[in-house]
Amino acid sequence: MILETIKVGKKKQKKRSNIIDKDEFSNRKKMCMNALLNRPWIAKETDSQLYYWIKEQYQTLREWFWHYTGYNLIINGKLAKLEKVPEVAYSWMGFQEFREPLDYSLFTFCLWFLEARTEQEQFLLTDLIKEVRDSMTEMGMNVDWRNYYHRLSMARALKKLKNLQVIQAVDGTEADWAMDNEKYNVLYEVTSYSRYVLRHLNKELAAYTDMMQMSEAMIYEDNLEEQNRKRRHRLYRRYLLEPVVLDEQWKEDLFYFHGQKNHLINQIKLMFGWEGSRYHEGILFFEPTLSTEAEVFPTLASISDLVMLVLGQIRQEVISESIKKIPHNLDVHITRPHMERILIQLKEQYGEYWTNDQRKMKSSELAEQIFLHMIEWGFGEWEDSTLFTLWAVAGRWVAQYGTGEMDL
Repeated sequence: MILETIKVGKKKQKKRSNIIDKDEFSNRKKMCMNALLNRPWIAKETDSQLYYWIKEQYQTLREWFWHYTGYNLIINGKLAKLEKVPEVAYSWMGFQEFREPLDYSLFTFCLWFLEARTEQEQFLLTDLIKEVRDSMTEMGMNVDWRNYYHRLSMARALKKLKNLQVIQAVDGTEADWAMDNEKYNVLYEVTSYSRYVLRHLNKELAAYTDMMQMSEAMIYEDNLEEQNRKRRHRLYRRYLLEPVVLDEQWKEDLFYFHGQKNHLINQIKLMFGWEGSRYHEGILFFEPTLSTEAEVFPTLASISDLVMLVLGQIRQEVISESIKKIPHNLDVHITRPHMERILIQLKEQYGEYWTNDQRKMKSSELAEQIFLHMIEWGFGEWEDSTLFTLWAVAGRWVAQYGTGEMDL
């Protein structure tokens, strides 16, 4: 009898690889950077994939933000949050839903009320408004819930807290309460995010003597190395948070700024994917794709279309020398009547494409909206009550109505 040797063993299995392609890893990093910059936070519960991507690259992201901006990246079992603070505060950086200063006051007092509540604890709106009113009265601030407009302010504050997922309504709505505070009430529940809305300050609030001091993300020493760090943080924070930053705005740190231009462009492209271009008036950054975390110009609002039409018309008038450029910086001056004449002319040419409200609006009212939109996007500012300085950067945008065909 012949015996055969039989090999016994496990069948070799193909292993799955967790190795990520280099390009995919870079794209994930850019997605994380843009999300951290543009969102209040990234919650594990609602966006787990992005949360884990941030967690995977936490060390790299944290070190970059700390080195270039002084911002602190926080990550825990609930969320990932970048503690941002602007170098220059603009009105458009606030909550767009808020209409009155009282909205912000009530929003802050609601956060104060929530500090004493635990996660998933429920409370009634009537309890909240009583404590808020008592506390505001002690501080010399008057609020009267019999006043409909005060109730509307509170309703806007509560709605924003709900949108941020700081609280959630269990029963009822603040809109009904605003209409009739005697008839309606609301039951809310506290979430785990209530502790993360306000940023951590570097020192006690009472130690700040003016609002400008609160724009500093960290405390800087008075030596050369620390002052250069402060300059670097100021540089990156402005370009990351503002739509347009002009070269002339760096007069105080001109030498440092010129030495950092190329490095700035390369770093922002590497980490965020933005394309930076150098122009006579300054460095401009553009989103290379239509999909973006941030709101970009032109916005989806029809007012952006009108602004680009206006800018195109002004550009033509500059070329034809109907408008004279300011010699030393290529900016131009626009008066209110001049803007109204431009809008009347454009309405005759393109009014059929405008919204019904824009066609019916007085030229003076529409001009105010145009000026406001241009200010928000860094295209100019008022010199005085009648003269508007339109910066040269506004000439980089131009558009016109036309017909086109789409391939189906």
